[in-house]
Amino acid sequence: MYFLPVTPHFVEEVIKKENPDAIALSFGGQTALNCGLSLEKSGVLQKYGVKPLGTPVRSIELTEDRELFNIELRKINVNVPKSIAVTSSKPALAAAKRIGYPVMVRAGFALGGKGSGIVKSEPELKDLCQKAFKTVPQLLIEECLAGWKEIEYEVVRDAHDNCITVCNMENFDPLGIHTGESIVVAPSQTLNNDEYHMLREISIKVIRHLRIIGECNIQYALDPKSKEYRVIEVNARLSRSSALASKATGYPLAFVAAKLGLGYSLLELQNSITKVTKAAFEPALDYVVVKIPRWDLQKFRNVSQRIGSEMKSVGEVMAIGRTFEEALQKAIRMLHIGMYGVVGNKVYFTKLAHEVRYPTDKRIFAVAEAIEKGVSLNKIFNASKIDRWFLQRIKNIIETKKEIAASTLEGMAPELLLRAKKQGYSDKQISMVLEGGKDAKIDEQAVREKRKSLQITPFVKQIDTLAAEYPAKTNYLYLTYNASSHDITFGEENSVIMLGSGAYKIGSSVEFDYCCVSGVKTLRSLGYNTIMVNYNPETVSTDYDECDKLYFDELSFETVSDIYELEQPLGLIVSMGGQIPNNLALKCHNAGLKVLGTSPLSIDKAEDRHKFSSLCDTLGIPQPEWKELTTMERAKEFADSAGYPVLVRPSYVLSGQAMAVAFNGRELGQYLENATSLSKEFPVVISKFILNCREVEIDAVADKGNITALAVTEHIENAGVHSGDATMVLPPQKTYLETVRKMKMIASSLAKELGICGPFNIQFLAKNNELKVIECNLRASRSMPFVSKVTGTNFLDIATKAIMGKKIECGKHNFLELDHVGVKAPQFSFSRLKGADPVSGVEMASTGEVACIGSDFEDAFLKALLSTGYNIPQKSILVSITGDSAKEKMLPELSGLCAAGYIIYATEHTCQFLQENRVRCKMIYKMHENKKPNVLGLFQKGKIDLAIIVPDPFQQIATDPKYDVRRFAIDYNVPLITNLQIASAFVRAITKKKITELEIMPWSEYVK
Repeated sequence: MYFLPVTPHFVEEVIKKENPDAIALSFGGQTALNCGLSLEKSGVLQKYGVKPLGTPVRSIELTEDRELFNIELRKINVNVPKSIAVTSSKPALAAAKRIGYPVMVRAGFALGGKGSGIVKSEPELKDLCQKAFKTVPQLLIEECLAGWKEIEYEVVRDAHDNCITVCNMENFDPLGIHTGESIVVAPSQTLNNDEYHMLREISIKVIRHLRIIGECNIQYALDPKSKEYRVIEVNARLSRSSALASKATGYPLAFVAAKLGLGYSLLELQNSITKVTKAAFEPALDYVVVKIPRWDLQKFRNVSQRIGSEMKSVGEVMAIGRTFEEALQKAIRMLHIGMYGVVGNKVYFTKLAHEVRYPTDKRIFAVAEAIEKGVSLNKIFNASKIDRWFLQRIKNIIETKKEIAASTLEGMAPELLLRAKKQGYSDKQISMVLEGGKDAKIDEQAVREKRKSLQITPFVKQIDTLAAEYPAKTNYLYLTYNASSHDITFGEENSVIMLGSGAYKIGSSVEFDYCCVSGVKTLRSLGYNTIMVNYNPETVSTDYDECDKLYFDELSFETVSDIYELEQPLGLIVSMGGQIPNNLALKCHNAGLKVLGTSPLSIDKAEDRHKFSSLCDTLGIPQPEWKELTTMERAKEFADSAGYPVLVRPSYVLSGQAMAVAFNGRELGQYLENATSLSKEFPVVISKFILNCREVEIDAVADKGNITALAVTEHIENAGVHSGDATMVLPPQKTYLETVRKMKMIASSLAKELGICGPFNIQFLAKNNELKVIECNLRASRSMPFVSKVTGTNFLDIATKAIMGKKIECGKHNFLELDHVGVKAPQFSFSRLKGADPVSGVEMASTGEVACIGSDFEDAFLKALLSTGYNIPQKSILVSITGDSAKEKMLPELSGLCAAGYIIYATEHTCQFLQENRVRCKMIYKMHENKKPNVLGLFQKGKIDLAIIVPDPFQQIATDPKYDVRRFAIDYNVPLITNLQIASAFVRAITKKKITELEIMPWSEYVK
């Protein structure tokens, strides 16, 4: 295992070191595929005698190069869109003129539809081309088929030409919306038998012709008015659709693809569902799966809410039900965006017709509102092109809502309540509908008691993809009300339920999946029966061979309670899956469900800002001056006395949601309004925001209040950047030993007082060797997998043993005595978020993270930033820094750049400052100045290799005038740094080390 960037240089270095026989290109998404193609074209694979496994490289090239792909399919009389491949702007404009606007633009060799879109005019196309060709080598200008159905098939083929279709899927949204942005249904619901088999046969014909070995995905456009079709693309690799298809069917696509790549036949591999038949079977589903993307667009200033052919979603959820209605409503709740299902939500649209026609992340709710208001399904279909079959199913849900609203809970007919549950209504959702109707005082618990009194309870079904032809032998389970019996038995002794982390979203990604899987592995090694509850198709925790039972279902109080009552476990573990299970802790505890590890009462003390701040005062632990919000007037009084800026902090939220720094009374009023509307059940605390200080963290495990493992990480950025967006280093490089000692003392004091038993994380502000506590989370943190990897001590294993009351052996490493350095860096997706301001603040914006290890800080830091997409600049760097103090701090590094031979372009005031300090630079004008050299022109011509554009941290970012320059950098694919400390560290690193000097060493060597 190497923690290195997946780029041709680093992969070649690993090949040199390891001398492998083969390389797998199709398991790491587009990044791995593009890297592998580059290694093949440059002759690296041939030089070292490395053979690509599975699909031949030539076949990959045929699928990735849009022009070659279309030529190849025409050879076998398969329809593709009328299209012209281009490699520059001028031919693109000519191609669009020839085909006729609107046109669909697709990027070759791109991930998630990057650089693509429907274009309606020449100026629009010119702008798209200028930006797209900065990131991709080829565009395909093709006929626009917007409004056609989008259908996908997952296909598996072995080297002996055995070929099957594992799963077919249908997009709820019509063509024109990226499949990663669309609601997807499996199996397809609106195809007739002829259409299904026609597309299946074409799939097999195409994949055999392309000679793909392993797993792949083929996408179609299908005219809803005829049997006319077009093949849009083939992904000759595992993709998001593959993960969805694998979880939707229980067919282990990645496992099978790996075996086929090694030369096995489909006739040799075992069927994992029956354990007796072979893998050459096509699943037949007796259930419906619905996938919905998870967006976090509300976190970004100026971002466009429109969704289209370029992917913006951060993650996705998958729901399983016996009807489309049941699965759809479940999936909406799984998003955890405050929606109870299709109906029962307090969301309204002022421009309803516009919302139905032009898709956003909220369109499903606009469609529901339109149906509820009596708009005909034909009219909605004509506006949205969503198939009438789907619209009718949503109408079924709305008709039931009207009946519920007209009833009372006491007087509700059992048949109506059962029908609602069969349509996927939750107890909470029914209570919300009743609250809006005749029964204002009903809550979730009352509905639960009512249905249980009527013996309306869910049944547990196995994933059975053989239509009962053979007995299913799988532990892959879901709950449904559309059944009359359970498929399994319950009551295994010694069982423990692990609550997963839900959808990937900003603040919760694969790191919590790692925590859950580590916890389950430890439980199994200790002899416990493990039960996992989660619903994210992208995660390892939802692989059914990781646990004894997998419930692919909701992480809601209702569902967890239903599973708990059936399984009667020793208890629940809520501390591994992030904020969603953490928020359930107190409710489960109060309902009599046993929560293992740290007491939910202690969790509440840490999560409730008021209670935690009061606890710190009692223990004499320093913290920023604070006050609980009661009224707007008192909040402003506190801010005036403490002095601006102040930090607004809601309780029980993830990734700093609705957290903000207010620099004046007007901003404070605005943020308090947002915070209280977000979290009315919990208090909001405002505290003094301390400027020019650093942030440090402790990740630790305690056993009955005594710390057994601990590591300290420091942020490179100054405080004011959310910890999830911060670049972290371990061991700390600039933190005094005395500061570390004080951190340990505070952590020990809190662990004892709260009786912590399991993982926890504390965040501190550090300035002049003085510490102040910001917050304490009594759960695994995003950084806990990072500290586990860097120290070589699995904190999650220790935490699980502590939770279960087992004897713990202390970790073998002292984190201060490591001979290496680890750096964790955030991964942002600003290039996909059109209009968003690419800066970091107290509310988290990153969509993922990377970590690298090196012999020293510069080594690890540079590798980490290269892993997130940065390049070492070759020639020219743009610098624009706001504030004299910031310019002075950066002066030594900028002088170093100049000495290293870089050309520095600088905006007016930065240029003036540098020239006064004898640093050579060239003046560059801003957009509105209409003079040359202009910043936009340099970006368009590719003259800038790196942009350092640092706003003033002492003013609200919304008022910063350099937004346009930052946005241009992102749109023209120029690496951008907006933080002063990161800029200093990056410049020091590139002037100190060359890429060829970076250490190539496996993880096992660092932690041995």
